[in-house]
Amino acid sequence: MAEIARLHPAEDKSFRVAPHNVEAEQALLGAILINNEAFYRVSDFLEPEHFYEPVHRDIYEITSKVIRAGKSADPTTIKTHLPDQLLPEMTMAQYLARLAAEATTVINAGDYGQAIYDLAIRRNLILVGEEMVSVAYESEVEMTPNRQIEKVEGELFQLAEKGRYDGGFLSFSTALSASIRMAGEAFQRDGGLSGVATDLHDLDRQMGGLQRSDLIVLAGRPAMGKTSLVTNIAYNVAKNWRGEVTPDGHNKTVNGGVVGFFSLEMSSEQLATRILAEQAEVSSSDIRRGRIHDSQFSKLVDVSNMMSKVPLYIDDTGGLSVAQLAARARRLKRQKGLDLLIVDYLQLLSGSSKASSQNRVQELTEITTTLKALAKELEVPVIALSQLSRQVESRDDKHPQLSDLRESGSIEQDADVVMFVYREEYYLKNKEPKEGTPEHISWQTEMEQVHGKAEVIIAKQRHGPTGTVQLSFEAQFTRFGNLARADYLPERME
Repeated sequence: MAEIARLHPAEDKSFRVAPHNVEAEQALLGAILINNEAFYRVSDFLEPEHFYEPVHRDIYEITSKVIRAGKSADPTTIKTHLPDQLLPEMTMAQYLARLAAEATTVINAGDYGQAIYDLAIRRNLILVGEEMVSVAYESEVEMTPNRQIEKVEGELFQLAEKGRYDGGFLSFSTALSASIRMAGEAFQRDGGLSGVATDLHDLDRQMGGLQRSDLIVLAGRPAMGKTSLVTNIAYNVAKNWRGEVTPDGHNKTVNGGVVGFFSLEMSSEQLATRILAEQAEVSSSDIRRGRIHDSQFSKLVDVSNMMSKVPLYIDDTGGLSVAQLAARARRLKRQKGLDLLIVDYLQLLSGSSKASSQNRVQELTEITTTLKALAKELEVPVIALSQLSRQVESRDDKHPQLSDLRESGSIEQDADVVMFVYREEYYLKNKEPKEGTPEHISWQTEMEQVHGKAEVIIAKQRHGPTGTVQLSFEAQFTRFGNLARADYLPERME
């Protein structure tokens, strides 16, 4: 089909033409037009923008829409959706008929599709490389070598994950398809959740699970159990992980998830000890002091063997910048997969630009904005822990509020969900009156009501209701769990 060469300028041998294979594109389109089954061999990975010839992009896009609508796509049915004239001496109908007449068999469709895809990736790699060389030559003051490496690494990640890195507008039908697919996955998943299940049932019910692309801020005063709660969630998600291999060879998570945990405060050993204590039901302080007997030790060994297979990855590097964190998260997603990212905690991260480091509020704005962008880029929920200001302690009612967030403006603005951990038992324990007094009896009654209980207050949620969720808390194992339904008090009738 020599005529198609006239659709783009003649190739001048004095410059290099981007890699492409028009014949492979023609062969694949012809195969699809004579047997629509060929489309399903490439539809998982091949998109219209992967075709080099603009007319082939249009033909593939129309063909895929017709087939997905449950109709037959052939030269006759799709020509009405395309321009009548292709070249002065050739109509679109003639070109489609020739594609079908000279088509290969459906057996080769997958190979041709893969060849087209690989060439598209190579063209995009050339674009990334040319831009990288250009920026390196210009060397703007703000674009330090490290920042350029992080930028290029992000573009290469997008290319590896999506087959394109330029972004741009999506048609509403594409967004709608993604929404229906998400609803279908939620319908089939255990518990009917659209997000990642935490195994804390009331929390899952309130939030629908941890939603992809969400920045979730979990805040609380010291000793409320922020790290314990997020550690429990991390292990629950990783423990339930189950995956399957897709037709294009990638691992797809079916249940649970692969978890990346940035522990900027605690070492990986301390974090592992917490999880071990929680799972083996042995006090973490006893483990650290070696105050355990033989049966407990053998239980610890058994539990640790089971835990070692869990896809939970911990990075305990201190003093990370948010740009370094983003680069490491991309690398983890590429190498191991990633379904949930946890940062413990926000105030220990630093910004990546000199300007922001001179202003703490501006620096925190950069951190939260970057984390939100990272959640969208990786399509995973990001849970970031945050400290609360001391003004909570000066109030009679110690329940946290949005205004208690440190440098709260950017956190409140960028977060999709803001949750607070609150344990009344902690504050009440420090107010014990003198024993034997009427006040002490009253205090004991109050303590019995709140003992072993914690509240997770959902103060902000973009996609759902706010409210309070009751959880159980076992301090000796630093473990949050589900309260029995009978433990809930009935609503008071005024």
